[in-house]
Amino acid sequence: MGEFELIRRYFAPMAKVATPASDGSGLLLGVGDDCAIQRVPANNDLVFSVDTLVEGVHFPVGYCSRFLGWRALAVAVSDLAAMGAQPVCFTLALTLPAADDAWLEGFAAGLAQASQQFGIVLAGGDTTRGPLTLSLQVHGTVPQGQSLRRDGAREGDLVCVSGQLGDAGAALDFLYDTVPATDAASVLQRYHYPQPRLELGIALRSVASAAIDISDGLHADLLHILRASGVGATIDLAVLPLSAALRRIKGDAAAGFALQSGDDYELCVTVPEQRWAAASRGLQQQLTVIGQVQQEPGLRLNADAGMVYSRRPGFDHFSIT
Repeated sequence: MGEFELIRRYFAPMAKVATPASDGSGLLLGVGDDCAIQRVPANNDLVFSVDTLVEGVHFPVGYCSRFLGWRALAVAVSDLAAMGAQPVCFTLALTLPAADDAWLEGFAAGLAQASQQFGIVLAGGDTTRGPLTLSLQVHGTVPQGQSLRRDGAREGDLVCVSGQLGDAGAALDFLYDTVPATDAASVLQRYHYPQPRLELGIALRSVASAAIDISDGLHADLLHILRASGVGATIDLAVLPLSAALRRIKGDAAAGFALQSGDDYELCVTVPEQRWAAASRGLQQQLTVIGQVQQEPGLRLNADAGMVYSRRPGFDHFSIT
């Protein structure tokens, strides 16, 4: 099977040409030309991000292609959620060691399922031969000046997180289990099918002062906000939102594990206290307050053993260990 037959068979069906009047996407021209065409609505900002996933680094060797299709798009779309953006379209650059029909069928199915659920349209891309690598660029729109950013946290703001933390990291112990136990199946679901918090990100546009999605772990990603904002924070490990499955799997280490492990794709945000008090109960119920921003730089962890001061860096592909 050649490159163009591969595109026609597996990826062209999930692309569509739409007009702003018909579905609001702003995608005027998608797969099939030299470039896609996107029209950004008046008084909106274009928000875009690119992610590259490499086999053996970002996902396991031999990982199920259907899971990978969903996961690859979810990881990229989560960046749009962190900016409060409405998804529009994405492009895919796919490097394959071989044009394997079974692999492509599963990957395309997972990608199409995620695309439909997230409301984002395939606009084009490229295919090449080589080590398995995926690069996805996602585009979204935000009303002018309303994007969530990392640099807005201020002293006194509350530090909040969505969902529950640590499950996806715990799933790494069970990726090769053929018949996982109940708790293992629960955390594996979080790893295979991350859920970008798109609706929450949009709802937080006028509430949060800063935001980031939790990809490298709460500890590392909260530090990104603090450094960009020139502030510090204290968080309480005892109030981190943990699933029952994680508590059973990790025991007393669950809170620390949730703090350090990645791949949650929840949101970490800072919210001024007055905005939190004025927020709807429904919005408050989607977030857990875990700490507070302080003027002194750095991250302090309030644990049972006392206060710990931490400057732990995030994941770095080129760090020397």
